Amino acid sequence: MLDQILQFVLTGITVGATYALVALGFSIIYNASDVVNFAQGEFVMIGAMSAIAMSAGENGLSPFLALPLAILLTIGVGIMLQRFAIAPAKGASVVTTIIITIGASIFLRGVALLLWGKDIFALPHFSGEQPIHIGNATLLPQNLWVMGGAALLVIGVHWFFNHTHQGKAILACSCNRTAAQLVGINVGKMMMIAYGLSAFLGAMAGLLVTPITFTSYDAGVMLGLKGFSAAILGGFGNPMGAVAGGVLLGLIESLSAGLISSGYKDAIGFIILLLVLFFRPSGLFGKATAERV
Repeated sequence: MLDQILQFVLTGITVGATYALVALGFSIIYNASDVVNFAQGEFVMIGAMSAIAMSAGENGLSPFLALPLAILLTIGVGIMLQRFAIAPAKGASVVTTIIITIGASIFLRGVALLLWGKDIFALPHFSGEQPIHIGNATLLPQNLWVMGGAALLVIGVHWFFNHTHQGKAILACSCNRTAAQLVGINVGKMMMIAYGLSAFLGAMAGLLVTPITFTSYDAGVMLGLKGFSAAILGGFGNPMGAVAGGVLLGLIESLSAGLISSGYKDAIGFIILLLVLFFRPSGLFGKATAERV
């Protein structure tokens, strides 16, 4: 029984690391521009699908070239979303911006469907498929790539916002955009950097997890919902809370699927989310106040 629980925990941490990266992307954009970006899951899909497309076939690029190009393409999509969809709606209501991002999500899925069809695709494992045994539990090397990659990205994002001028400028914009403009910060540029960073995290999540889970044109829908749920669970607008919420949600889903039934995996995760919203609307790690700082 303990070996089974260990297996579920290892699986949950792997899935939760992916949710954490998506949730972190939600938090970065929300903090920078007060926008809830429901196209975040599509960044994950675009990163994976474009890498697969560029490396496919005899004339395909090597993974060492295809993966960076896929990341750059996804960053470009994120910047274009901000420049051509979000920026023109400056001053619009929250509901309007949510509708815009949902529309962008549908548009990106439609483009992916036209380009790649409805087939399911996979990336090769980064370092083989020989399982690693921990007691009676097994772990693929790719699971370690997901966990380690997510940890490094979270540390990198934390360092970026606390030790670089651009990161601190984005934080200044999130606190008071008018004051940031008055001290000479280019708010428009900071918004594009924030969306590009969010798209980068989504692309990295897609590249890391696709060798295990596969992908398709609509894979971003559920990942976006789970990332959004993780961000709320941890405290929306709290980046480190979003990361913790993602890992927690992954563990809850894995343990409930293994110990109860896989059919209730998604339902249990969302039920816990609803309970958190009922009893602690600010999230488990958010401040119990309606004002976002």
